[in-house]
Amino acid sequence: MSTRIEGRVLRRGDYRYESRRREACWHAGVPDRYPEVIVLANNEDDVVAAVRLAREEGLQIAVRSGGHSWSGSHLRDGTVLIDLSNLRHVTVDREAMTGTAQPGIKGSELNAMVAEQNLFFPTGHCTGVSIGGYLLQGGFGWAGRDYGPACMSVTGIDVVTASGERVHADETQNADLFWAARGAGPGFFAVVTRFYVKLYPRMRVTMNSGYFWPASAAQDVYRFVHEIGRQTPTEINLLCCRDPMTDGAPLISLNATAFTDTEEEAREQLSIYESCPARPHVITTRLNEVTDTETLSRYGTDPHYDETKHYLADSMWTHASFDDLWPNFEAMLKTWPPAPSHLVVFNWGGYEGQPERPSMAYSVEDELYYGLYAAWTDPADSRTYTNWVTNHMRAWEPYASGIQLADENLINRPYRFVTDENLQRLDVLRAGWDPDGLFVSWLGRPEPRTAAVDTKDSPVAGPSE
Repeated sequence: MSTRIEGRVLRRGDYRYESRRREACWHAGVPDRYPEVIVLANNEDDVVAAVRLAREEGLQIAVRSGGHSWSGSHLRDGTVLIDLSNLRHVTVDREAMTGTAQPGIKGSELNAMVAEQNLFFPTGHCTGVSIGGYLLQGGFGWAGRDYGPACMSVTGIDVVTASGERVHADETQNADLFWAARGAGPGFFAVVTRFYVKLYPRMRVTMNSGYFWPASAAQDVYRFVHEIGRQTPTEINLLCCRDPMTDGAPLISLNATAFTDTEEEAREQLSIYESCPARPHVITTRLNEVTDTETLSRYGTDPHYDETKHYLADSMWTHASFDDLWPNFEAMLKTWPPAPSHLVVFNWGGYEGQPERPSMAYSVEDELYYGLYAAWTDPADSRTYTNWVTNHMRAWEPYASGIQLADENLINRPYRFVTDENLQRLDVLRAGWDPDGLFVSWLGRPEPRTAAVDTKDSPVAGPSE
């Protein structure tokens, strides 16, 4: 049967189907979920044809851009999986400081392209993340405290709708579809084939300092980050992971990055970390190094993500005191999984220089971000590590204001990723744009808000409608 698709079409049982299904998830923990058809689209016409194919065969649609999903959310039973990894075209207008990018391009590649024009876009911290899912989920990226979630820098989208129609959406046309695309993530009910973005002047200096402690210093270091995280303009990456530096015991590493126009200003911003109460107990330091985000990603972030391992991620936004979080963290330290399992903390909101959030589906964030990632080799250990992550994150729920979709564990722990009002609006828009339920939605839905910490008290809770 002719599908009118230029790219490759793999049906379940075909040669190369299973290898492609596995390649669709970046790590070894590929879920046992099987699309009926995988379409490797070569162009936008292929996307239209794939949507029509799904309709003709009575199948739902899931979408993959780069596959950097911890839960493999795009792998669903009984679907047509539209793989957009070959849609990689980028344009840059230096004078207008705007551009376009298709969903299959990696953020690190986009960053390198705009850097040639002395421009910047807040791409993700991992070099392997493509922009499609990244932007739909919000976009938690470099210099995000200055520019907000990366979806705020999206000014328009080209999409293929559930009816197979190509439309453009921005603030003036199909505005409700544009509203949904900025934050709906894997629950978006159309296929984005192109993003229109605004770009920014590239700061002249990116400077990083690193401090490394034994786990005995954890309480002082984390409390310090909670206390100063909101006020400093620097971006904090606080990580706990077993490391050879501590003979395999958990190591606490604090990396801080300043984005400025002068080295003097960067050193001044980074000087606050010298006042950490745990400073006298540091194992080693790496101070005031001029670098770039590609180097920071490649040598600081990427080593913690090993594609040969199975992974589970979970997350929370919070503005709680670390004293409230410490008992659970102390218990975690006693049973920490092998490397590269880790906990990462970023300072994010409440910074006085942050931009105002527009109306968009993305609507849950807070002062600090906690991401917990377990990695293991033997599939037989999956239940052990899944429980370790899920139970510890559940213990922190009384202090959480929500989660970030990019690092979600919705299949095991459904939790709030947009405001209740925005979730209701997404449901209404889905019913209008996709009345037959052609597109799959999230792997789990949160219950209405009941947690003790409410984002209405947070200085960075997004708008709802």
